[in-house]
Amino acid sequence: MWAMAGSAVVLTGCATSGGMSKADKRFTRGEYEAAIPLYKADVARSKNIALSNYRLGESYRLSNRPEEAVSYYKAALAGGVKNADAGYYYAQALRASGKFEEAAAQFSSYAETGGNRTLAARAESEAKNALASTAVLAMRTNSEVTPLDQLNTPAAEFSATRIPDTKELVFASGRDGKVFQGNGEGFNDLYAVKFDDDQKLTGGTVRKLDGLINSDDKHEASATYSPDGKMLVFARSNNGSKKGYLSVDLWVSYYRAGAWTEPEILRGVNSSTADEFSPVFSPDGQTLYFASTRKGGLGGSDLYKATMESPGRFGTPENLGDQVNTVGNENFPAISPEGILYFSSDGHPGLGKLDIFKLEKGKTRNLGSPINSAGDDFAPFFTDKRVGVLSSNRAGGKGSDDLYLFRENPIKLVTFFADGTLVERNDKTGNTAPVVNETVTLFDGRGQKLQTTTTGPDGRFSLKLDSAAANYSLIANRSGYFTARNSLSTIGRKPAQTDLPDPINEVRLPVTLTLTKIVKNKAIVVDNIFYDYDKANIRPDAALELDKLVQTLNDNPQITIELSSHTDARGKDAYNQALSQRRAQAAVDYIITKGVDKSRITAKGYGESRPVIKDAKTEEEYQRNRRTEFKVTKITE
Repeated sequence: MWAMAGSAVVLTGCATSGGMSKADKRFTRGEYEAAIPLYKADVARSKNIALSNYRLGESYRLSNRPEEAVSYYKAALAGGVKNADAGYYYAQALRASGKFEEAAAQFSSYAETGGNRTLAARAESEAKNALASTAVLAMRTNSEVTPLDQLNTPAAEFSATRIPDTKELVFASGRDGKVFQGNGEGFNDLYAVKFDDDQKLTGGTVRKLDGLINSDDKHEASATYSPDGKMLVFARSNNGSKKGYLSVDLWVSYYRAGAWTEPEILRGVNSSTADEFSPVFSPDGQTLYFASTRKGGLGGSDLYKATMESPGRFGTPENLGDQVNTVGNENFPAISPEGILYFSSDGHPGLGKLDIFKLEKGKTRNLGSPINSAGDDFAPFFTDKRVGVLSSNRAGGKGSDDLYLFRENPIKLVTFFADGTLVERNDKTGNTAPVVNETVTLFDGRGQKLQTTTTGPDGRFSLKLDSAAANYSLIANRSGYFTARNSLSTIGRKPAQTDLPDPINEVRLPVTLTLTKIVKNKAIVVDNIFYDYDKANIRPDAALELDKLVQTLNDNPQITIELSSHTDARGKDAYNQALSQRRAQAAVDYIITKGVDKSRITAKGYGESRPVIKDAKTEEEYQRNRRTEFKVTKITE
């Protein structure tokens, strides 16, 4: 995938000086594969260790193997390398390796202290994306991906398209090219195959495209044909013999008089100081989408489009904007038969390296696993609606990049319902009975009222919830009763796509609301209020339980309560009395800090005077006597 922002072929072409090491000479010429063992040898000989480790990291990054650069960047930074970019590229390598939390921390650190202010400005956004990537890991869809093993080889195969009239699949491959020293793989050429089974993409013989199109010492890749099949646009690098950069440009060839013309630079689209690659025609052939590293973009490579003004001549390219482009790399656009833009990016939250996204209804969406993986996933091309060929260097392939058949199955939808029952508790028997024709109200996590319903003859009710994961509260009120409240969450409750049987599925979540009659001066135990030995301060676990009592007081503004604390019978009476009063007062003080009016709650310590179990002997019995209770002392109608 040599054209991912041109990184493997954008090489400094400056002259080498006699004072350079062999490794530096190779690195400066962009011969990264040859430079790597030389730098490793320098490290082993303790020669310029920090700089050599940094150059090792750079060699892997610039040849599109950032996950292999992690340990070298880390060692370079630990060794005090004096390079302003090192920390940023270390964070990028961490993210490419799927170490999202480490990457976020490194990006955040670089945003504050990084020496390259341009990269530091990008790092803040990159930190957010790295953290957001953890959610993408759980996005396994019911789509399908199958390797096209009849086409794949140990060399790179990527970036498919079709010749309109013959329906041959055209793709790039380095299978027969001489070695490109940037990454140790072959120079890429364009190939075609006519399948025996065009639906399953099986059978057929691979052929190399016309010799005018391919060359021995340049990369050719990412072809696209006009709808009439008479115009071929593709990406080609120069051979690096001139000064400056080994750049990538868009070239065009025309089918005239039964043959393809000598390719020429595509006019009006290319920039002399940047790379242009991965072109694709719109279905009507009037717009060309492509990637470019030209100045004025958001960072890395961005996606652009240019409109054809006359045959072979395009207008000024237009950046697709920040709905698509980021500070990272966006490339390999595709237009589905339904007119939806698909593209690859490492700048949106993803699984590590390049992922495939689509722009739908103004929002960019990651296609999730299995279409995306921890490797580079890019260059989707549609052979039918939601069916096509993508490129990936994911684990398990035959070589560098491989071609895969994909089917983007629609995401199965889930509709959540709260299926509830409202009951009344009988304090004497402990039994419950359904409450008929009572109103139940649904609130969101911020306390905003969403909807109401009425219970049926069996006390049951059903409420449709939002399809997005969220927290809810359900409440029922009846005069003379404590407000019945329960919480419900759909977060983490959506089944995996593979477990959903239908295109639209209902997930029903049970919930019970219980109405309890308010009885004055009846003690109600507040469970799990524990104190450290001989202490009265409110522990965090006790605070959680007291927060529930705060909610009860807020739900029932008509009641005034006494909160009491009780000890067991061990110890002196006076001491236990004082301790229980301090504990009760501490609990009341805590509740008042939560906004409850102090006139509505009184603290009372009873010491050991009101045991639940007289003559307690076991620790369990002592524990039952050591309790916190509240009772309603006043009801305001």
